[in-house]
Amino acid sequence: MRILVFGLGALGTVYACLLKNAGHFVVGIDREPVVSRVKTQGLGITGIWGEHTAFLDEVASTVDEVQARSFDLIVLTVKSFDTAEAASKLVGLAGAGTYVVLAQNGYGNYEAASAFLPPEQLIVARVIFGSETLEPGKAKVTVIADDVVIGSPQNLISEEVLAEIAERFSTCGIPTRASNEVMKYVWGKIIYNSALNSLGAILEVPYGKLAENKYTAGLMDAMIDEIFAVLEASGETTLWADAGAYRQAFYGQMVPSTAQHHASMLQDIQRGRKTEIDALNGAVVELGMKLGIDTPVNRVIVSLVKAKEELSRQRIE
Repeated sequence: MRILVFGLGALGTVYACLLKNAGHFVVGIDREPVVSRVKTQGLGITGIWGEHTAFLDEVASTVDEVQARSFDLIVLTVKSFDTAEAASKLVGLAGAGTYVVLAQNGYGNYEAASAFLPPEQLIVARVIFGSETLEPGKAKVTVIADDVVIGSPQNLISEEVLAEIAERFSTCGIPTRASNEVMKYVWGKIIYNSALNSLGAILEVPYGKLAENKYTAGLMDAMIDEIFAVLEASGETTLWADAGAYRQAFYGQMVPSTAQHHASMLQDIQRGRKTEIDALNGAVVELGMKLGIDTPVNRVIVSLVKAKEELSRQRIE
């Protein structure tokens, strides 16, 4: 396949490197100095999936610089707050037969991309393996909790196409399966990240510590209850019957498998970068306001993360 990976951060590096090593034609797009480093040193992966290196067929800093103009697949891995801008730039590269995989965190990426790209070409991915950037073009895969799940939120793409793309990813080393209920999985991750990522960033402790402490566990319970109230009001369903069933899986299965993991949001804050809080707890607060559901705990968490984000940026500057 001819594949474009838009964004060569931790996640994009993993996808681009493994897809290239599987024999695909792969082009990468990112900003400088990432592009220069990847051109000269290639991509590298370490961690639980082993050691891998690859040189891409082409690396560019803008869409206009890309020489290849026809792609079967585009994997979008930019932060959620950059989705709309990235999708607008991909219009010229996403032909009638191109599928665009939104491998991103949070709520609203599908809606943002749909403003520029045909919904029948958009695939949402629930990515639940962890990777962190070691240096530009180098990433470490730290943990995997389940397969990547891909699908069309409105079921506009055939099961055969989705299954084929899932098989391509799995063959290259990223366990993936297709589902016609992908948003249930996406919401499951939004709940997980809203409870753990934000609080882990604020307190700077691994996920397991949050579950062990009665005060932080109480905060996470309250966040989960608020999110399920919003979901019920919006008519969204999840893989769990209610908040109680989710909490049982959360503390019994999800947290133990990622107990030593540190929040990616914390990494962003420490580097003076903008976080994805608006696509997680912030999205819950916004949806709650539209539906008349109060979400006070999530609202305070958003304010704390944004305050820490701003203070860290001021310190770096």
